[in-house]
Amino acid sequence: MTVQVYIPTSLRPLAENRANIDAPAGSVADVLNGLTARYPAIRDRLYDECGQLHRHVSVFVNDAEISQLQGIETPVRDGDKVALVPAIAGGAVDLGIDFSQRPLTWGPEQVQRYSRHLILPEIGGVGQKKLLRSKVLLVGAGGLGSPIALYLAAAGVGTIGLIDFDDVDMSNLQRQILHRTSTVGMPKVESGKRAINDLNPDVNVVAHRVPINSENAMEVIPQYDIIINGCDNFPTRYLVNDACYLLKKPLVDGSIFRFEGQATVYLPGQGCYRCVFPAPPPAGAVPSCAEAGVLGVLPGIIGVIQAIEAIKLIVGIGEPLVNRLLLFDALEMSFRQVKLRRNPKCPLCGDNPTIHELIDYEDFCGVAIPSAPATVSA
Repeated sequence: MTVQVYIPTSLRPLAENRANIDAPAGSVADVLNGLTARYPAIRDRLYDECGQLHRHVSVFVNDAEISQLQGIETPVRDGDKVALVPAIAGGAVDLGIDFSQRPLTWGPEQVQRYSRHLILPEIGGVGQKKLLRSKVLLVGAGGLGSPIALYLAAAGVGTIGLIDFDDVDMSNLQRQILHRTSTVGMPKVESGKRAINDLNPDVNVVAHRVPINSENAMEVIPQYDIIINGCDNFPTRYLVNDACYLLKKPLVDGSIFRFEGQATVYLPGQGCYRCVFPAPPPAGAVPSCAEAGVLGVLPGIIGVIQAIEAIKLIVGIGEPLVNRLLLFDALEMSFRQVKLRRNPKCPLCGDNPTIHELIDYEDFCGVAIPSAPATVSA
């Protein structure tokens, strides 16, 4: 009578580099106690000094988070799957946007450029015109932002906003395909604008060369229909989540670390990032990609998934990743999903919220983000 425990890549060095471990059935507490007895170094990564699970670690039984079940005492039976999911700093939906009221340039060149979309019944001329009239903001023009920007531009998203204060560095080129050797030293938003317009001159690129913060988020975000988060730090991740919820904006969220990534979609009123990870890890508990490294191809996988989700939301097709967290493991070459639910105790979107405005996220997360230059790209 055993259950299978999925070990994320961040914990595998502490568990003989194993991705899956069999454990005796019983309760989640029994499984975790057995795991930490076998691999004592994992305990501090799962539990705080009071013996409680860290709030930045979620545990799923099959596809349900244990806070929605019986907590740490949730029973697990033979054949169940338990997944440890730490936060990492990486059906058709009607958005209620009247795209028809926005100006549009549409001629023979557009018909030829987007011909492969036009012959798809699910997109066609109506869907393509929605794309051309849409406005999408990318938070970060780095690892995740690069494939997102290029594929949204190729698809014909009419306005793409890039918000990032960093400059292109040689070390970025291993994964940030929006940039080139010739643009090293250039602001990422300017390098990105050059690449996007070279690919598709139809796209209006708006460069926001500022670090997104509580002072400007409420001014920049309302200008766009959909927000896509490709940042690499927790202060920005919580800031963007909270701003999108307060402004009722759809958020396509993605994050990466070493060899694994996560992606999901938060729609207004259907949960938020804090429902899954109510509080960030302590400062230094989760290394950044600059500290721990990242497989160069990985942001391409997650970023393309985010781009697909944004296109689905704009056109109004398919089943978006709402209330589902997609987990990708490059070493196993596996995808798995776990269900997410709005947490009625969430401090932001719960029944009795305590967060009503943006706060000082640098102090909140215990991580200092430089005022300039400040990178927000993975």
